[in-house]
Amino acid sequence: MASDTAPVHRPGEAAQGLAAAGELASAAGRCCGEYGRASAASAASASAAQTFVLANGLTVIVQPDRRAPTAVQMLWVRVGSMDETDAEAGVAHVLEHMMFKGTPSVPEGEYSRRIAALGGRDNAFTSRDVTAYHVQLPAAQLRQAMALEADRFAHNAWSAETLARELDVIREERRQRIEDEPSAQLFEQFQATAWLVHPYRRPVIGWMSSLQGMQAHTVRDFRQRWYVPGNAALVVVGDVDVQQVRQWAEATFGALPARVVPPRTPLVEPEQRGMRRVEWRSRVPQPTLLMGWPVPRLDAPDADTPEARDALALLLLAGVLDGHAAARLGRALVQGQDGARLADSVSVSYGLAGRGPQQFMLAATVRPGVSVPQVEQALRAQIERIARDGVSDAELRRVRNQWAASEVFQRDSLFAQARELGMHWALGWPLDANERLLQRLAAITPADVQRVAVRYFGDDTLTVAVMRPQEEAR
Repeated sequence: MASDTAPVHRPGEAAQGLAAAGELASAAGRCCGEYGRASAASAASASAAQTFVLANGLTVIVQPDRRAPTAVQMLWVRVGSMDETDAEAGVAHVLEHMMFKGTPSVPEGEYSRRIAALGGRDNAFTSRDVTAYHVQLPAAQLRQAMALEADRFAHNAWSAETLARELDVIREERRQRIEDEPSAQLFEQFQATAWLVHPYRRPVIGWMSSLQGMQAHTVRDFRQRWYVPGNAALVVVGDVDVQQVRQWAEATFGALPARVVPPRTPLVEPEQRGMRRVEWRSRVPQPTLLMGWPVPRLDAPDADTPEARDALALLLLAGVLDGHAAARLGRALVQGQDGARLADSVSVSYGLAGRGPQQFMLAATVRPGVSVPQVEQALRAQIERIARDGVSDAELRRVRNQWAASEVFQRDSLFAQARELGMHWALGWPLDANERLLQRLAAITPADVQRVAVRYFGDDTLTVAVMRPQEEAR
């Protein structure tokens, strides 16, 4: 898939649209809530999680939640499309598919059948930064699921003929989810333009040409290189006993030999020193506009640097612009409260954190009869207004409450809890990172938000992508 913020899917679904701009979900669209209550709930949940590292280097994270006799098991591997070379484009996602194709002791197709027989359901996803395999099932069956996962992690095996058949499936997936989806095409073109050398410029699913020429040894070599215990984490959330899970992990994953995690040498993106533009024509009734600027990422929730403070201020800026039904962009462009209605929809995306560089992105669907430059100028005018006049304390409180409330609501989902813990591990963050972020966000002032609105949204770092109807006059 294109982003780990996308919905849960069967292995290999590469949904890649405008919403896939960030690795972590922005606070912009989260529901309102009460900060203090949410903060306490987050702290209590985080304190229940325990982590330990097996002798071979594999990390195990366990969070008991005894509200129902079920459990979620997620195996996270810190490898995604950013770890590929150009020649390997798409291989991380292809390998996700092939992990379901069997081992010497579990024939092709048998893994999912066995999980279903245990009363569970299984799935997986690939992003730019990570690959994760997850199972939800009755807690009493967790030991068997853990053994199956350890087996395929260590002994995944398939033939070249099996790969050839699966590549047909993945190519069709790309046709359906990228080449037949105009918004996904636009996002792909935008990324390839915004990044010159960083691996984020490539689509997670890979280019069609790379999928047509991929060889079995490329996939096997990639698995051998990155699927090592020291590059993986097992996350278990549910009605479980921590010490029991630890014993089972030692007996299954602990039996795998330790191997060296390869050094990572990602290419560093050169400084952008001029506006970039790309136009794309497709079968759409009206134009779509996508604008993005490179901005700082948050390296750690406790980072005490100017860049970290700017990253948190950018997160609040995203929420002010597009955090609720009455947010600034919606009022100005969709509802037309500042004049004419210019767009049918608007959105903001800022990933905040990831293993690679981040972007602050604005998107809009242009209303019929309105020109793209009008909408582009209107979007920029809203940021310029904040740069000139600032934001209110009330606006920032609302965004903070949205973030805090989301921590309460996701406690109702074992999967959401496991996903949060796994992403924190992948980023090298502490388990209670969101609680720490809430505390840090409380210290961000309107002046901080105004400062980043002034600093990061100039012409020289802007990338613009426009999708126009094919029949539109050139």
